[in-house]
Amino acid sequence: MSALLHHGDCLEVMRGMDADSIDSIVTDPPYGLSFMGKGWDRGVPGAEYWSEALRIAKPGAHLVAFGGTRTYHRLACAIEDAGWEVRDCFVWAYGQGFPKSHDVSKAIDKAAGAERMIIAPDPHAARRNRATPQFGGPAMNTYDPGYDGPLGRMAITAPATDDARRWSGWGTALKPAWEPAVIARKRFRGTVAENVLRHGTGAINVDGCRVSGPMTGSWGGKQLSSIGFGGTVPSSYQTKAHDAGRWPANLAHDGSPDVLDLFPRDAARFFYSAKASKADRGACNTHPTVKPSELMAYVCRLVTPPGGLILDPFMGSGSTGIGALREGFRFAGIELDASYLEIARARLGAA
Repeated sequence: MSALLHHGDCLEVMRGMDADSIDSIVTDPPYGLSFMGKGWDRGVPGAEYWSEALRIAKPGAHLVAFGGTRTYHRLACAIEDAGWEVRDCFVWAYGQGFPKSHDVSKAIDKAAGAERMIIAPDPHAARRNRATPQFGGPAMNTYDPGYDGPLGRMAITAPATDDARRWSGWGTALKPAWEPAVIARKRFRGTVAENVLRHGTGAINVDGCRVSGPMTGSWGGKQLSSIGFGGTVPSSYQTKAHDAGRWPANLAHDGSPDVLDLFPRDAARFFYSAKASKADRGACNTHPTVKPSELMAYVCRLVTPPGGLILDPFMGSGSTGIGALREGFRFAGIELDASYLEIARARLGAA
């Protein structure tokens, strides 16, 4: 299988591609959240990007684009405004999200210039292998190079002012636990059957993405049963699958107890894909939002005809490309950042 990587603005690169030449588009574009202060994440790609993607896609080709829960509506509207037919919303649920919440009580004390006293240790101190601020001492305002927050932020502190005590326990954000993806399709003339025979596109690979029956495995020392494609769930969640496997759902999960508890005894209905591990990310991968290659492989297999050409116009570190190559597809990726392009090149070479 082949991979062709382009360096540049995807809008300009796509303008140089032939019309009706792409079998599917699978991508994880910017969410418009200014994540970690990254300049490329300041906005959601507008309709002009998806219009150009529509031009180069074959009639009936599918588009899968991940988005953020706060800005998904802008992504979906831009894709629809460009002329795509929105077919579904795919959800990837996970248990490892970290809440980016602002502690109102601490903010009140800080504004008042009041020092808070530490009453319990930083629960992450042992994991980070460093000392904890002394009990009874003020919360520190310096920064740990190995951690992305103030040293005293994770320690439990007591409110110092009456206003802070009144608003203790109040924050500004929920714990992230899922990401949505738009599933859209380029409109075509005639029936699905006619379009599939003419272009090879317009349908999804149901049987190729069914969730298979149980197999043995382990998670945290406990006996597990697999839910297909490498996924595992506790044995208490085992269910008898249909002989052909369960119909693929519009939800995937990471197999964590947090997620499995939401679907008691029925988690096997959904595709499993853990968050990207260090091994999956690859050495020296500095990209902050790496999707697991197993998840991207599953999505590629779902919407791409055999041997088809997949485009990722916002390639990042190349997870879509890895998934595409693993599934036997051809791949074309576009990346504006030269450093990410080289990371993708190395990861795809290893794959």
